[in-house]
Amino acid sequence: MPADGDGGTDDSLDSSDERDNPEPAADAILTLPDELRAAFKDPMGPVYTDPDQLRGELGTPVVAVGDVVTRHLTDAGARPDLAVVDWVTERETLPAAERPEIEGYDIRVDVTNPAAVLTGDLLTALREGVERDGTTVIVVDGEEDLVTLPALVAAPTGASVVYGQPGEGMVHVPVDDASSERARDLLAQMDGEHDQVWSALGVEPSD
Repeated sequence: MPADGDGGTDDSLDSSDERDNPEPAADAILTLPDELRAAFKDPMGPVYTDPDQLRGELGTPVVAVGDVVTRHLTDAGARPDLAVVDWVTERETLPAAERPEIEGYDIRVDVTNPAAVLTGDLLTALREGVERDGTTVIVVDGEEDLVTLPALVAAPTGASVVYGQPGEGMVHVPVDDASSERARDLLAQMDGEHDQVWSALGVEPSD
């Protein structure tokens, strides 16, 4: 997402390092271990502060992770095909006036997903949103701080996943074999039920 002064920032892949570790949700199937947090600090792709410049680089479909990213892409005329929002940016609740416009999406899906975990409901909604014709917005009760990884696994080659890097801007990750495999590797290092993850995302299990 755009850096401070360019419209605000969303959370990066792991925004929970300064929070108390939450109790896993009942259907949480992956949890981020403390020792893996450092792997989420660096951007996974080029960083943009100008949404108009980013618009020209986007593939199809476009998956936006975060409220501010979604708002900036929408304002630039590049409404995402799939948006994941939680009404939170940098650990603060977004005022209504700063939230992205979601009324124009074909489908809205509401899920619960606490910080630093991935739930089965969220992963299933993500896969279905990628596969669905038309546009989808997933509204998360909790946080979408890890959604970029399963998005890179579920989205097809040629898609674009965009998420926010606090204080820097919008990170654009084109989906290809390398970015998808990197995401799968990070998911595989998290704690939990990995076979359920691959099943929810509709992909073959990792070796």
